[in-house]
Amino acid sequence: MTLRALIFDVDGTLANTERDGHRPAFNAAFEAAGLSWYWSEDFYGTLLDVAGGRERLRYYAERFDPGTRARPDFEELLNRLHELKTRNYQRLLEAHEIPLRADIGQLICAARTEGLRLAIASSSKRENVVGLLRANLGPEADTWFDVIASGDAVAAKKPAPDLYLWTLQALNLPPRDCLAVEDSSHGLAASMAAGIPTVVTVSDYTLHEDFDGARMVLTEADGVTLEKLHLWHATAGSD
Repeated sequence: MTLRALIFDVDGTLANTERDGHRPAFNAAFEAAGLSWYWSEDFYGTLLDVAGGRERLRYYAERFDPGTRARPDFEELLNRLHELKTRNYQRLLEAHEIPLRADIGQLICAARTEGLRLAIASSSKRENVVGLLRANLGPEADTWFDVIASGDAVAAKKPAPDLYLWTLQALNLPPRDCLAVEDSSHGLAASMAAGIPTVVTVSDYTLHEDFDGARMVLTEADGVTLEKLHLWHATAGSD
């Protein structure tokens, strides 16, 4: 079995975007819209069970602010909040305030040098994915990836396998020739359902999740290296 492609999740995997990017961008949007909402680091971790920023806003209003949810202009407000949040996030990227995890940045560069194909399978908006790559790896970094499957590519977000199935089809590769790199149980469920062997590198928000079925589970301190992935893949191929 030959390792031919790496497929990366983004939020929590490439960078601690949830804690350091999306969360403060949401809070700034709330303030700009005149809402008293505030999502602390710990509380935001509990909201990550809801996939997608727009879905997260709706969930929060329904559970914690039914008065705002009942506003006749709620859908318009939701769209405005999401647009404000996206602009805030882009400003954070432009200010280089959302760095890549050091080991993942090195892994991407090493894989590219070796000639492995690279892909993204993320529920995030494409502009957020591209902005993160360009801000950290250079203005052409998004072109290093053969496929960037973002949240608008499919209807069902993770833990549904749709993003990974779409990515495999675009790569024209069988699952066994790929490795997915994820940080959450939802992401792991999605990649496994698509039949893709998966390595998990846990983030602060996913440290205590269940990763049964992952081929390898590493912390940021452990570091994810191309050597480790090749060693695992060679061993797995002889099972």
